[in-house]
Amino acid sequence: MLQIDLEACNGCKLCEKTCPFAAIIVENKKAKVLENCTLCGACVNICSQYALNIERPAILSDEELAKYSGVCIFAECETQNEPQVKPVVLQLLEKGRMLADKLKENLSVILLGAKNSQLTQTLISHGADKVYLCQHSLLEKYSTDGFTNVITGVIMQEKFSIVLFGATPTGRDLTPRIAARLKVGLTADCTGLDINEDRQLVQTRPAFGGNIMASILSPFTRPQLATVRPNVFPQGIPNPERKGTIKEIPVKLNPKGIRTKIIETIITQKEETIPIEEADILISAGRGIQTKENLELIKELAEELNGTMSCSRSIVDLGWLPHSFQVGQSGKTVSPKLYIALGISGAIQHLVGMSSSDAIIAINKDPDAPIFKIADFGIVGDALEIIPILIKRLRESKKN
Repeated sequence: MLQIDLEACNGCKLCEKTCPFAAIIVENKKAKVLENCTLCGACVNICSQYALNIERPAILSDEELAKYSGVCIFAECETQNEPQVKPVVLQLLEKGRMLADKLKENLSVILLGAKNSQLTQTLISHGADKVYLCQHSLLEKYSTDGFTNVITGVIMQEKFSIVLFGATPTGRDLTPRIAARLKVGLTADCTGLDINEDRQLVQTRPAFGGNIMASILSPFTRPQLATVRPNVFPQGIPNPERKGTIKEIPVKLNPKGIRTKIIETIITQKEETIPIEEADILISAGRGIQTKENLELIKELAEELNGTMSCSRSIVDLGWLPHSFQVGQSGKTVSPKLYIALGISGAIQHLVGMSSSDAIIAINKDPDAPIFKIADFGIVGDALEIIPILIKRLRESKKN
């Protein structure tokens, strides 16, 4: 419930201008809450007199928990050129569809933007039952305040039981603020999701430096919020004939309620190769390659296979390659069609980032290296001796 301290309220109308759903007005110099209030908290955060407050119980009763249902996904979009849904959203739709079917509930999507309504059918074809379309000029580009206010409002209005976000830079900035606004927990960087016998979301993520996999529950609060690392789930095959519903949410935003503004976007460095998270073939180097100069061998092999070079954390820590090349828990999660691990032992932190690859080939001198437990093909030997042979054979096969 939104509570108003009428003595503290000075009738400044800032809450009225900030509310994204026009659910609060000022009459006779005092704020008044309307019936369509979603308890998004935008007015609470902006009030300079601290006259507004929302009380949310720390533990919900069984009756209150029962009011929440359905799985929802935030549809993060790429807006630099033509609007398009980010790959992690399509991956979450595939997993979200499985979760929703297990619960026998709907799968919904929240889509924010200014002119991206054409993306609704893409979301439906990938499994969404319903798309909540929130369009406003101030949502054309991402802002923490604007997106938090609108998404929180939709969540409270529709009472979703599960809400999933991609663990992208935007998702990592946005989701904790929504969780704080709703006063619920958040499980970040999940690598596994499931529904248990009590119909609760089981959120699995690496813990204690990646040495264990923790399964986390949120049994007493709703919604259950989680961010999911890109590429840990496969992207499903779209069905263009699939039908769904679109609900347009009227949005009212005021620039005064958005404390940050993007003035200009500057691309400082153009990517020379395909980003590792988008590559179909990855040739990854570990500490077993011994010297920085030996990276040239890895690069040659990658070129012969039309692949992209990547590495383990040890290579980045040595300063031989930048962080953008790193695969693993503290790097990027990848799921290429082919992953070749050269001189990588296979610590769990690394395995978390590449175990969903379609085919894994490992070359390592240690026959007991953990990487062999998940590899489809393994070669016990010195990678520095085997790589030149591979390159030679590849070149010969191209000539023939």
